[in-house]
Amino acid sequence: MTVHSARKQAFVRELLGRSDYAIIGDIVEPGTKVLDLGCGDGDLLAWLAGNKNVDARGVEISAARVQRAIARGVSVYQGDIDEGLADYPDQAFDYIILSQTLQETHRPLRVLREMLRVGRRAIVAFPNFGHWSMRLSLLWTGRAPKTKLFPHEWYESPNIHILTVDDFESLAAKEKLEVERRYFLSGHRSVTFLPNLRAETAVFLVRRP
Repeated sequence: MTVHSARKQAFVRELLGRSDYAIIGDIVEPGTKVLDLGCGDGDLLAWLAGNKNVDARGVEISAARVQRAIARGVSVYQGDIDEGLADYPDQAFDYIILSQTLQETHRPLRVLREMLRVGRRAIVAFPNFGHWSMRLSLLWTGRAPKTKLFPHEWYESPNIHILTVDDFESLAAKEKLEVERRYFLSGHRSVTFLPNLRAETAVFLVRRP
């Protein structure tokens, strides 16, 4: 392993703290056009631009985060993805990324449809509310679950439309989307058996046929 590749892998692990970024980094092809919705400080975009040579753009609602992303050289503008992506023409990007944000949107179906209008493919990652820890917490406490996956009190949670792996699969079928890839993760481990019960995070790559 070269020094460069070792540093690259170390940075990926540090950047992640979340394994969904590693999956997204693997999915995105070099030299493509990418739009990251809810991009935060631009960590993922900066990595993709530096390591995959992508044309990286982002949308973020927080003005402070937009400033930090711009300061690190990432092209990001302030916007509310719930209001749509009217500034972008059809099929303007190869990939539209929505990581850990779908459940925080007011109109998730509208957001998903806009993603697939503007992009040829959509990468959607979300925490799985069907995980066994969520079910057990609700069963034993009778209260809104509060776990490692969903650590907020119900009245402070940014999660508006919580969903499970099976919920997204059903939505994809209803919208007649082609699921090109699906990844289910528990920490940094892949989950293949009973993902709706055992996966903490799901990552889907979808497109319109």
